[in-house]
Amino acid sequence: TAERKPAMSQQPLLVVKGLRAGYGRAEVLHGIDLQAPQGSVITVIGPNGAGKSTLLNALMGVLPAQGVIEFQGQPISALSLEERVMLGIALVPEKRELFGTMPVQDNLILGAFRQVRLGNKAWRDQLDVVYQLFPRLAERSHQAAGTLSGGERQMLAVGRALMSRPTLLMLDEPSLGLAPLVVKEIFRTIDALRSTGVTTLLVEQNARAALETADYGYVLEMGDMALNGPARELATDPRVIDTYLGAARKKAETA
Repeated sequence: TAERKPAMSQQPLLVVKGLRAGYGRAEVLHGIDLQAPQGSVITVIGPNGAGKSTLLNALMGVLPAQGVIEFQGQPISALSLEERVMLGIALVPEKRELFGTMPVQDNLILGAFRQVRLGNKAWRDQLDVVYQLFPRLAERSHQAAGTLSGGERQMLAVGRALMSRPTLLMLDEPSLGLAPLVVKEIFRTIDALRSTGVTTLLVEQNARAALETADYGYVLEMGDMALNGPARELATDPRVIDTYLGAARKKAETA
């Protein structure tokens, strides 16, 4: 589609250079370079244990990291997690971390913390935006979050992050454990976020869906970037097909 052309020439929203991070003495990321242009969808694919979640946690400030992280042209490596949130970075973790006993709408309102802190009086308007993206959340707005299906919980987690009106939205395995139809819906929404100007950094094991949605892709293997390039090119790269798309294709052929 024609609208899938982010302005690559302007200064990238996020620039990562030589990023190293890990747990204790175990280094998981060995000098990662990555860029995300404004308004684009960037995906990082790779096997389990490659360091994909570690990358997002390091960018969010959950984990200590070495190297350069620049956001909107400013270095943010020294900033705390809270300071990064206030700058407009939001992470939807793999575990979703919702408040199960609270209604859907209250979970969403908690996500508006940044807008309230910034003194935005119209923060409630963002509820309408989220309900337009996820009509099912509007239908279930008074239902306890814990009673939602897996797909609805994922929608709520993304919706809650969007309540802060982030400039950069980071998604950790949004399709994990979801039925194929729900996965399609989640990726349709990620695609729709482009029109809102949000930049999305998507970490995903479902390489096929990720590369179909993203503008640009990175392949992370054993803590190193093995490949990167426009998502459409990666989707036709023999190495990517063999390692990440081949199994799915063979499964489809034998089904």
